[in-house]
Amino acid sequence: MNAVLNNLVHEQDVDTHHRALRFLTAGSVDDGKSTLIGRLLYDSRAILADQLDTLEKRAAGEPIDLSLLTDGLEAEREQGITIDVAYRYFATKTRKFIIADAPGHEQYTRNMVTAAAGSDAAVVLVDITKLDTSVEEVVLLPQTRRHSLLAHLLRVPSIVFAVNKLDAVALPGPAFEAVSKALRAFAQQAGIEVTAIVPVSALRGDNVTQPLDADWYNGPSLLQVLESLPSVQEKVEGQVLIPVQYVARDAGEQGEGTGHQPRVLWGRIAHGQIKAGDEVQILPSGQTALVAEVRRAGETVAHCVAGESAGVVLDRQLDVSRGDWIVTPGSATPTQSFEATLAWLDTEPAVPGRKYWLRHGNRWVQARISAIEHRLDIHSLQEQAAESLNVNEIGHVRIEVQTALPVEPYTANRVGGSLIVVDPTSNRTSGALLVR
Repeated sequence: MNAVLNNLVHEQDVDTHHRALRFLTAGSVDDGKSTLIGRLLYDSRAILADQLDTLEKRAAGEPIDLSLLTDGLEAEREQGITIDVAYRYFATKTRKFIIADAPGHEQYTRNMVTAAAGSDAAVVLVDITKLDTSVEEVVLLPQTRRHSLLAHLLRVPSIVFAVNKLDAVALPGPAFEAVSKALRAFAQQAGIEVTAIVPVSALRGDNVTQPLDADWYNGPSLLQVLESLPSVQEKVEGQVLIPVQYVARDAGEQGEGTGHQPRVLWGRIAHGQIKAGDEVQILPSGQTALVAEVRRAGETVAHCVAGESAGVVLDRQLDVSRGDWIVTPGSATPTQSFEATLAWLDTEPAVPGRKYWLRHGNRWVQARISAIEHRLDIHSLQEQAAESLNVNEIGHVRIEVQTALPVEPYTANRVGGSLIVVDPTSNRTSGALLVR
């Protein structure tokens, strides 16, 4: 395990190592996600004095309930569960972190999907007290499998399993090995590349920030693993892709010799880079122009790269609005039909033929599910025939859209390959589409 940790540290780029790591905690209800985050905040001294004082007064001599550091909603404290995604920040001497505490209950799977979509890593907690470790093949909880699959489908680069509550079992060594064996078997079957499997006790603090003192484990602590993980670096080479978010006009500034005020097309670069003189194409209109100027934070710059928000001024006036795309000419072909993986999050089933709203980048279009090819059984990981998808089910579907979209495979680019499905009658977020 130490060799794996050392390889992770040496293989990653220095710049990505020093960027803040965005990670989420996932898993089933009561696996200890909020307590684990509370432990990380507490041990890293990322808690304000007044917060700690309030917790100590509430505890009244009893052990501090660390989950209260993240479960901020009144309903969460009353029910003892996480409902909304809670974001927390902390830093060590070597790294900064942004944590997303995702709900474990099936009813709030959509919130977990939201948190996973922008994460560099996922820490999937496994409550060892809920599993029968005496059998030869340990059976994992459905939500453990579901969250792991969703993190994998959403291309979360690093997936770490944290086997929690080791302090509550009589023989932690054999129990941890049995669960680790089950996790590795599941991951191999699902095609998930596991970064690490670490034993922890979030309540007691074992192996969270300090290495575990046990003869049956000589690997890194959870924090050591997190400090070694790379941050996602957007692809800066190759063709440019920018979803236009906002179109502004410079007040009081006239374009030289043109007699008009320059229009600035703002958006966050999904991949590639852009500089003055580049030829670009606007989709869906298909018109082309040259880049006259590139801006960042209101100032003119030589170029902007993927991950940065850029303002693009073209050499001629084109009809461009929010929802359009700026691309390298010929690099994207808009289509009205494509196949995708659909993670369904609504209580009302997804059925072929029904119309929905899709959001791709910053554009809204009407669409319908033309066919459901199959659904994925999270227990057997086998594809099964299906006529509909129920809440929290994952399937392979074919989508038809009213207006052609420049979609890309999700494996190539998160921005160009992901869409949100919204119910037109209730305005609920009904599903997440990942282009195949």
